Amino acid sequence: MSITASDIAKFRAETGAGMMDCKNALEEAGGDFEKAGEILRKKGITKAAKRAGKIAAEGAVVSYIHNGGKIGVLVEVNCETDFVARTDSFRALAGDIAMHIAATAPKCVSRAEVSAEEMKKEKEIHIEMLRAEGKPEAMIEKIVEGKMGKYYSEVCLLEQPFIKDEEKTIEQLLTQKTGEIGEKISIRRFARYELGEGMEKKKTDFAAEVAEQLA
Repeated sequence: MSITASDIAKFRAETGAGMMDCKNALEEAGGDFEKAGEILRKKGITKAAKRAGKIAAEGAVVSYIHNGGKIGVLVEVNCETDFVARTDSFRALAGDIAMHIAATAPKCVSRAEVSAEEMKKEKEIHIEMLRAEGKPEAMIEKIVEGKMGKYYSEVCLLEQPFIKDEEKTIEQLLTQKTGEIGEKISIRRFARYELGEGMEKKKTDFAAEVAEQLA
């Protein structure tokens, strides 16, 4: 069954969920709104959407140290109440996020923190590379758009695949936990430190090492 834009808009108005979440749920449910609603509820998306406007002013600053003190992370993860901030499930989530940051070394939390100058520079680099490869001008803009999406997934924490479950991004993890915990969960800021510039390990190597420890 073909899902129309009006179907998505109607379903979004009913649930408050994001456009892509609504589209995916409707497609999975074959256009059945009731089944699609169940799919969203199972994923915790409906609850998360309802709490999107809430203020997450409580939370915790959590640390993670790896490799004998050579890599350290501080991350501020927020929730709505001090009660939730003190729960084991919230602390475990914050710890997982800190470990993820240590492994993947993102530059910022979200796209909003990527400067216009940095975006422009990154686009110009890709455009010049594609032109050097002889790509047609008509194709370059579309290709660059895809490459920028990949760039964001590398530098923006919320868009990175979660190291313990690469089927979901950090943003999707927060949505899931918001639904499970019943409070808005967000990441405000983080800092990652690595001892000695010459001692930096490739992200892929470190991520593989962390994944091996979790196995």
